[in-house]
Amino acid sequence: MAGGSNATTTGVPRTGLLSQAVRPRRGRGEPWLATVAVVFTLAQLVLVRPDLGLGWDETVYVSQVSGHVPAAYFSAPRSRGISFLVAPIASWSDSTVLLRTYLAVLSGLALYFALRVWRGHFRAGVLALAGALFASLWVTLFYGLQAMPNYWVAIGALACVGCLLRARANARDRAAWWGLFAGAALMACMRPMDAVYVVLPLLALSLRRPRLLAVLAVGLVAGAGEWVIEAYVSYGGLAQRLSDASDIQGGLGWHLAVVDQLRSLGGRTLCRPCTGSVPNPAVTLWWFALPLLAVLGAVVAVRTRRALPVLLPGACAVTAAVPYLFLIGYAAPRFLLPAYALLALPVAEGLAHLVTAPARRAGRTLAVGLVAVGLTGHLGVQYVVLEHTVHSSAASRADWARTATALHDLGVRPPCLLSGYEAVPVAFYTGCDSAQTSGHDASMTRAELTRAAHRTPFAVLVPPGGRPPRYARTWPKERAGVLRAYVAPEVRQGR
Repeated sequence: MAGGSNATTTGVPRTGLLSQAVRPRRGRGEPWLATVAVVFTLAQLVLVRPDLGLGWDETVYVSQVSGHVPAAYFSAPRSRGISFLVAPIASWSDSTVLLRTYLAVLSGLALYFALRVWRGHFRAGVLALAGALFASLWVTLFYGLQAMPNYWVAIGALACVGCLLRARANARDRAAWWGLFAGAALMACMRPMDAVYVVLPLLALSLRRPRLLAVLAVGLVAGAGEWVIEAYVSYGGLAQRLSDASDIQGGLGWHLAVVDQLRSLGGRTLCRPCTGSVPNPAVTLWWFALPLLAVLGAVVAVRTRRALPVLLPGACAVTAAVPYLFLIGYAAPRFLLPAYALLALPVAEGLAHLVTAPARRAGRTLAVGLVAVGLTGHLGVQYVVLEHTVHSSAASRADWARTATALHDLGVRPPCLLSGYEAVPVAFYTGCDSAQTSGHDASMTRAELTRAAHRTPFAVLVPPGGRPPRYARTWPKERAGVLRAYVAPEVRQGR
């Protein structure tokens, strides 16, 4: 194939030995990649801090494997990959600090190995720059040590695309074949539908390579197998689970969510409904620069006859971003992490060209200065947004902890049950089970909840100014942090 990683360097068959241009050299660029990974790990622990309480979605994922709290209701779109990842810690310890430290270290190691896959296709400095660009985004730093799946889809995508290129160039590269399988399985285990969108260009490229196609498909099936089996066991079949997942996400279809994603760049971890103004242009400028620099990197790669290693991750980034820009009616910045990870490679190639292309010393100095200023400003913006996001997230999680303490004082202690406003995360902090009679997390009928109130400590949470459900309107009302708790009479009698 013209522009392929093998055809452009030598005339040897693709199944033969790798050419010098694509053979990973032992030790080449290792210190740079290791430095990026170490700095990324430390930055998470220092800037995000390991004592940050668990967020709403995190409490759902962690509760599935925790030995200290009941498992929260697991809705149709969710996959258990991240629960498996945190199980080595969450299954025996309730320490948030230990869990976050474990995830920070693991995310740094994963970034190192995912970048290492690409050593044969990019210069060491360009590859390290790509890793630094991705790792320095506030959304990457914020979610790297969280029990959330999106960062791990990004790592799986980065490794999967790189390993496919290596396996395509050298059929004897056993590590590449295993990496291709593992990358696809990791993505599918974390978020099956995201994995499908990411690999669409890989599937198209592998149509005439049965072995590549088979390994990629087996990896996807292996990763998504548990999700599919669970669909038949607990959700009424695969078609029903997909339908339920679509309904929970507002109905998949044409939704122009580009502006919603822009609004979320200011530090809104979930923008649903996504109203309000777009952040200051200084906050969103990098987002518009990404595709421009990626196109520049692609043009440079085509001119130097090494198009595939740059164009392929760019194509996968586009397909990964499409559903979150055009098919759902809300936004969260973490949804685009796989796209950012893949785009970092062509963007780094474009930036490297800007600072090395000018022939005259004065022009090169000017280019280096402008890029340095731009990157410095970019880092400053990312830090400001990260600090704001951490502060606002810590405040909401502290509110849940205060509500949990108040509920304990009211006699709602494990084993117990909560329902109503923000019952899912508050139940985790309280050590209770949670149940809803309507909405995305509906798991009990009203009659079942009423019966449960007679045999277990039970409270219904209501926001300030809100009204409780009819069955709880005669129950005593108590203040529980910033919320109001309608506590079942049996609880008060047993205090």
